Amino acid sequence: MKSAVRILMMSVCAAAATMLQAQNKIDEERMGRDIEVAENVMGTLIRQKLNKRNFFPFEVEGSYSPGYGVTFRLPMDFGGPMALMLSPEPKIAYNYENNGSYTFSISGDANEENKDRDKNKDCVDCEKNKVKDTKGRTKIKTTHFSKSGNDSLSQAVNQKIIEASREFIADYGDLISQLTPEERIKITNRHEGQRFWYAGGNMPKRKFISLECTRADITQFKQGKLTRDQLMAKIILVDSETSDELSPDLELLSSIFNRLYRADLSKSYYIQENMYYERLKDYGVIYYMQVVSSVESDYRKFNMPTIDLEDIDKATRDQKVKELYPVFEKDVKESLLEYGRTVKSLKDDEMVVLNIKLTKCEGCNIPSSLELSVKNAVLKDVSSGKLTKDAAIAKINVKKGPNQ
Repeated sequence: MKSAVRILMMSVCAAAATMLQAQNKIDEERMGRDIEVAENVMGTLIRQKLNKRNFFPFEVEGSYSPGYGVTFRLPMDFGGPMALMLSPEPKIAYNYENNGSYTFSISGDANEENKDRDKNKDCVDCEKNKVKDTKGRTKIKTTHFSKSGNDSLSQAVNQKIIEASREFIADYGDLISQLTPEERIKITNRHEGQRFWYAGGNMPKRKFISLECTRADITQFKQGKLTRDQLMAKIILVDSETSDELSPDLELLSSIFNRLYRADLSKSYYIQENMYYERLKDYGVIYYMQVVSSVESDYRKFNMPTIDLEDIDKATRDQKVKELYPVFEKDVKESLLEYGRTVKSLKDDEMVVLNIKLTKCEGCNIPSSLELSVKNAVLKDVSSGKLTKDAAIAKINVKKGPNQ
């Protein structure tokens, strides 16, 4: 009798598990369609905020990561050339003189203060700027543009995009209908595994924004359980820019990882190129890391130096890559805690982030990327003994890219 009851209970549990799995299974075709529609809505909202027509190119790319949610990626930088494209038409002001000559100045809204400031300034370059118009009259051209004006325009564009992103989350976030309550919608201008290199090593400052909100919060807002202001307060916003301030401790951590994950020391995946990092004001630091697992030794043969395998076939290589993934994830988390405590220049609530592009392994069902982030306060508590390693690891935020 007990055996029969036990078998019945096992059958019920198995059936319940099957039903739950079926309920949680994502309809990929529907998800793809929802993301396509949401991309279009997001792009339209941004163009409307910027007073641009629908033909203005502003690409939004969405992707779904199981367990995390949907990430919408915007163009990387809203400053520089993009800010100029988004600027209003220049204003031309003419000033006619009694002798038949005239001057004109070109300015945009962001440069009004410069025009006012320079209005009564002596024209020391007037002679070399004199040219004749079509009627033979002398004219003097002066142009007012400034770095501060362009910076103001870039910041204004940034705020418009943040406004559009907030509206999208509140009003259209439920377009992604298959998200679980814990999954989220994220909008950012940072792309997975992006790396920036400039001639001479000089890197211009870049704007960085990120907004995210869980599906549960959006659902509560739609059901009237949260006001709009309450939902806005729940949206996690990062609005920052890169800093060119020299931070020796951040350089030190980069050099530690560059050595730690070379092929002769690593026991899993390894790096071939040095890591790169960005310091973001009031946010923290992001380290970019790309790891590999093997090198091709001959046609369809591979060497895996970290585990001393040579001339193995692709099937064996792929199997080893899958086996090494959990080893790498565990090791890199422990390394982040062990060596991240060397960082001294960050505030307690600022983040140390490892953005890792993982080795290629098509069909291996391992993530394409791995992002680990932890507050500097956690690293300090590990260093002082206030937190155990296991407790600290539980505080590391983990985001995995789509499976390969």
